[in-house]
Amino acid sequence: MQDILINWTPQETRVAIVENGAVQELHIERTLERGLVGNVYLGKVARVLPGMQSAFVDIGLERAAFLHVADLHLAAGREPGAVPVPIERLLFEGQTLTVQVVKDPIGTKGARLSSQISIAGRLLVFLPQDSHIGVSQKIGSPELREQLRQRVAALAAAAAEAEVAAGTSPRKGEPGGGFILRTNAEDASDQELAEDIAYLRKTWAAIRDGAHRQPPGTLLHQDLSLAERVLRDMANEQTGTVRIDSRLQYDHLAAFGQAYSPGAVGKLALYRGERPIFDLHNIDAEIQKALARRVELKSGSYLIIDQTEALTTVDVNTGGFVGARNFEDTIFKTNLEAAGAIARQLRLRNLGGIIIVDFIDMAREEHRNAVLAEFRKQLARDRTKTTISGFTQLGLVEMTRKRTRESLAHMLCEPCPVCDGRGQVKTARSVCYDILREILREARQFEPKEFRIVASPAVVEMLLDEESTHLAGLSDFIGKPISLSAESAMSAEQYDIVLM
Repeated sequence: MQDILINWTPQETRVAIVENGAVQELHIERTLERGLVGNVYLGKVARVLPGMQSAFVDIGLERAAFLHVADLHLAAGREPGAVPVPIERLLFEGQTLTVQVVKDPIGTKGARLSSQISIAGRLLVFLPQDSHIGVSQKIGSPELREQLRQRVAALAAAAAEAEVAAGTSPRKGEPGGGFILRTNAEDASDQELAEDIAYLRKTWAAIRDGAHRQPPGTLLHQDLSLAERVLRDMANEQTGTVRIDSRLQYDHLAAFGQAYSPGAVGKLALYRGERPIFDLHNIDAEIQKALARRVELKSGSYLIIDQTEALTTVDVNTGGFVGARNFEDTIFKTNLEAAGAIARQLRLRNLGGIIIVDFIDMAREEHRNAVLAEFRKQLARDRTKTTISGFTQLGLVEMTRKRTRESLAHMLCEPCPVCDGRGQVKTARSVCYDILREILREARQFEPKEFRIVASPAVVEMLLDEESTHLAGLSDFIGKPISLSAESAMSAEQYDIVLM
C-alpha cells in the first residue's frame, strides 16, 4: 500500500508518494509557473488580418492572442484538397468563439490559440467537436488497437445515452464527441475507461454551458492543478490515504472528487498534526538527497548520477561494501541493490530521455541476467513509460524514460553563477596568468598611466605573494605601474583591468 501526502501553500503544491516508509515519487507545482496551455476561454475577435490569414482574439489577458486560419475548427473540417476558405469569411470583428491556448505567451508575443478544442484525461483525450475515435500510434498491435477502439465506442455511446436520459445531452446539431486513446490506456479496464469518459464529458458540459452564459474574456476551463491530478490520476487501488494539510484545499478536492473521481474521494483525509506533513517521512531531506550527485546505498556502495543535455548517466560503485564471501558475489549484490535504487531515483528526480547505466562488470552470465531482471521488475512500478535493452558489448545498460515534465533539478535549481554549470572553476594561479596575459595585450594597444587589477581576494593575494615576481617583471617590461584592488563580490574567475 502507498500513501500520498500533499503539502499545499498559496505559492506551491508539493506531492510525495510514500511506499513502505520510503518516498517513491515527488511532484512539485508552483503557482506563478503554471502555464496557460490547455486553458479554454470565451474569446472575442479584436482584429482580422486577411493578409496573414490570422486574427487577434481578446481572451482577457494582457496581450491579445493569435489565431491562424489553420487552427480554426471550421477550416480544419473541410475535405482534403478543397479550396481554403479565407479567414475573413469565417470570422468578423466582435465575434465570440470558444478557443484553447496551444502555446504560452513568449516575450512580446501573445498566446497561440486554436478553436479545435481537446480535453485531456488520464487515459483519453476528448474531441468534443469531432466523432472520430483514434488510438495512439505507440500502441502497435492492430488487433489491440481495433479492440480498444470498439470498447471506447461502446462506452462512449452508453455515456451519451445516459446524458440523453438525464436531459444533459449535447444541443441539437452538435456532435457527440470523439476520443483518442492515450498510450497508458493500453491495459485499462472498462471501468477506468468509463470513469475517464464520464469525467471528460462533464468537463465539456461545463465549458459549453459557460460559453452561453459568461461574457467574452472569461476563463471557461483551466487544466487541472497538481492536487486535482492526484485524485484523478495517482490515487488507485494501492492507495491507502491521500492526506492534505490545507482545510481550504481539502474542501475543494472533496467537491472535485465527488463530481469527477468518486472512487478516490473516500481516501481523502485532512491532516491536522502540528508537525509539517512532510516531516512525517523526512521528505524535505529526501528532496535534498535527490538533488545530490552522489547517492549512498545501505550496503555502503553508492551511485553517481550525472544529468547532461543529451542523456543521463548512472555509475555504480562498490564503495565500502566488502560483505560478501568473494569478489564476484560482492559485485552481484551491489548491482542488485543498485537496480532498485536506480529505478527509485529515476522516479524521484523525474529523469527522462536516454539513460545509460554502468553497472559494475560481472563475469557470469547468470548474474547479468538476474540484475537485468531485477532492474526490469523495479522499473515496472514506474507510472511513466520506460523501455530497456540488455547489456551492450561495453557492459552498459541502455534505456529510455518518457519525458513528462521538467526534472526535479531543473525545476528547483539553476546553473551555478560562479562556474556556469561546469561544476569546476579555474585555480587562482590560472586566473593570475590570464590577467598577466591580458595586461600585456592591452599595453600594446593603449598608453595609460597605470593598470589597476580588480579581482577576487584569493587572486589578489596570490599576485602579492607567490606571483609577485612575475607581476613586478611585467610592470618593468611594459614600463607602467600595476596596482591591485580586491573585490570580495567577485567570483574566483572574475576580474577587471582598469586603465588609469
